[in-house]
This record gives sequence, structure tokens and C-alpha cells, in this order.
Amino acid sequence: MSNQLILLTGGSGHLGFRVLVTALAAGYRVRAAIRNSSKASTILAAPSIQALAPGKNLEFAVVEDILADGAYDEALKDVTYVIHCASPLAGQSDNYERDHIQPAIKGTVGILSSAKKIPSVKRVVITSSIAGNVPWNEVNGEESDRVYHAEDVISPNPTGPYVNHFQAYSASKALALNATIEFVEKEKPSFDIINVMPAFIIGQNELVTDPKDILSGTNGLAFGQVLGNKSDSPTIGTSVYLNDVANVHVLALDPKIKGNQNFAASQATVWGDAIDIVKKRFPAAVKDGRLPADGSALTKKINYDASRTEDVLGLKFQDYETQVASVAEHYLELLEKASGK
Repeated sequence: MSNQLILLTGGSGHLGFRVLVTALAAGYRVRAAIRNSSKASTILAAPSIQALAPGKNLEFAVVEDILADGAYDEALKDVTYVIHCASPLAGQSDNYERDHIQPAIKGTVGILSSAKKIPSVKRVVITSSIAGNVPWNEVNGEESDRVYHAEDVISPNPTGPYVNHFQAYSASKALALNATIEFVEKEKPSFDIINVMPAFIIGQNELVTDPKDILSGTNGLAFGQVLGNKSDSPTIGTSVYLNDVANVHVLALDPKIKGNQNFAASQATVWGDAIDIVKKRFPAAVKDGRLPADGSALTKKINYDASRTEDVLGLKFQDYETQVASVAEHYLELLEKASGK
């Protein structure tokens, strides 16, 4: 239990919000950096926050432009820990360098540079990605027997042009990770850094309140097929339960955990299994059409070893069934609310 102050970025996002809830439940005080004050209202209205009733343990700092020099200087005052979840998502763009690459690099290096000015900061935990370990030709090419780990580095740095938004996103995570390594080597900060390398994150996004938005973010990879979407291109078979990866971020703050290391957050996944999962767990909803379960999703096998994270942090990653079921339960709840029942 700790009442030390965390600066959290990305707290209104899928992962960041769950990190916020996990950190508050663990007894930390949290200062959530938000782009505008409306985000605070959204967060405070969420059931998990209402249940925790954090009071003075939750405060907000408005950081309108996270790419500006010194953007986090004020927000970092008196902070002991930083959890940096904010990063561009894999969305369509007409300029990947502007919208994906530079924000990922500048956002990460910017908060590290600001933290270097604050003597109280002891540790920075950064949300990276397995995309920082696994090169694009492995993601998009033929299956191989190589086993990847959280310590793997992509070298040389990936460069454009990028064929699609997912390749640009993957490059942004690799470049941000490499920029973090370079920052430590050159700046030698007094704090240490832990990078968390999650696979595709699946789990109830509590901030989604409209059933039409249930497929937003990475949940769409697992749940799209449940609602009838069909995919003809395979996705690497690795995912992680939302609550687990949030827990990894918070557990990594423990001073007993050695700094300056990476933690993988992943387990092997066959995407198409979601169909059988919902048929088994929610037969009535499948029968009446709320969960059509008639889509498809293809899987490309990849070997990514996250066992060291389980050993060091003392946790067990939940299976794909838990991930899918949490999204399905949320979707059915939202449908019921929308129908006025």
C-alpha cells in the first residue's frame, strides 16, 4: 500500500483508465494528465471511480499539447512515479510521420525530459508494445520459429514509407522504445525506467457507453467476428487481458522490482476461438441474435515469451476466454440499457 503520487498520462483511454482504477485501488494518489477538462468529467462519472470514491487521491492536470517543450513540467511537481500510457493509436492518416511517428517519439522523450527536472521522480513506467520487439517483416511475413522477448530491440530503426496505418503504428512503438534507450544512455537520469510491452489488449472498456462503439480500439480484433465481421488477412496471435496489463504497470512501481527492464504482457491467442467462446458462455444471446457469432478472424502464429513477467511480478495472465467474455458481458449490458429494460 502506498500513498505516493503518480502522474498518469492517457487516463481516459482504454488501458490508461484501467491503470487509473488499479492504481487508486492499490492506495496510490494519482494526478491524471488530460487534454481538456471534459475528460475529467468522463472519468469521474465512470462506475469504477464512483465505487472507489477517491476524493483527494485523484486530481487532474490539463496538458493541452503533450508535444510542446516542457509540456509536463508543471504536472510533474511533487510526483514520485510516472505511468506514461498516452500514445497515438493505429488510425488512418494521410501523414504517418506527423500523426504517428513524431507524436510517439516526442511524447515519450518529452515526458522523460520533464521528469529529469523533477528530483522527486523515482521511476517512469512506459506503455510500449510488442511492436517494439517484433519487426514488421515478422508481423506481416511468413511464420517463423523464432521466440521473441521483451528485451529484443529492432535495429536499424524502421523508416517509411509505410504501407498502412498498422505498419506506421508498429514503427512508432519501435522508434519510441529506441528513443527511450538512447535517452537513458545520453541523459543518465536519476530515475529508472520500466517498459511494458503488451500484445493486443482485450477487455471491457468501461468508458464505452454506447453499444455502437464496442468495437473501438483493439477489442474489435476479438469481438468484430462475434458481431459478424469477416477478415481475410491474418493477425498475429497474441493478446492480453486489459486488467492484467494494467496490473503489470502498477506492480512495476514497487521499489522491490529492479528498474531499467522490460516486461512483456502477452499470451498465445487463436482469434477465431471467440466464436466458440460466446456460443459456450452466452448461448441465449447467440440464439436470439444479439451475438450473431457468424464472422471470422484469421490467426498468424507468433512466439512471444512473457513468462518472465509472470515469474517476477507473481501474476498469471488470464486466458482469451476471460478477455472475450468481459467484452461480451459489457456489450450485452449496454444493449439492455439502450433498450430501456
